[in-house]
Amino acid sequence: MALPQERIYTIDDIYALPEGERAELFDGSIYYMAPPSRKHQAIVGELFGTIREYIKSNHGSCKPYVAPFAVFLNADDKNYVEPDISVVCASGKLSDKGCTGAPDWIIEVVSPGSRHIDYMIKLFKYRTAGVREYWIVDSDKNRVMVYNFPNNDMNEYTFADEIPSGIYPGFSICLASLDI
Repeated sequence: MALPQERIYTIDDIYALPEGERAELFDGSIYYMAPPSRKHQAIVGELFGTIREYIKSNHGSCKPYVAPFAVFLNADDKNYVEPDISVVCASGKLSDKGCTGAPDWIIEVVSPGSRHIDYMIKLFKYRTAGVREYWIVDSDKNRVMVYNFPNNDMNEYTFADEIPSGIYPGFSICLASLDI
């Protein structure tokens, strides 16, 4: 007897979702996203504003984007993510649809339903796709995990710490000083 085949989803399925419904794809498996909490949005907004202001005031060429912003990690139609914050330094990766390839810096703010995805699946996917820096901001644990993939480096910080950016030497963020 043949086993039933698991459905493989593609980016076309993401674009066919009903209005207001969001999901991400990992190797053809779809993961639906719940609406973010107020605290989640406050953290994302403050981080995005801080990063954007730093880049603008230093005449940087990188561009920050806030979710929902499409990132096509691989050259296939079975992987699609919407990081909370993406910083893209190579303008050739950008199109009207989003970013094709790995952003340079990604920040994910953990939600109750995304914990496993942020800490496990996305960590692996971002590293193998070529993301340079990945921050996992976990407000339940008052912790920020910072991965600098080119240096094979991982550091853990609290919200009270000055957290340095690996792609912007001299730039750091203290989450406790933000309006969250």
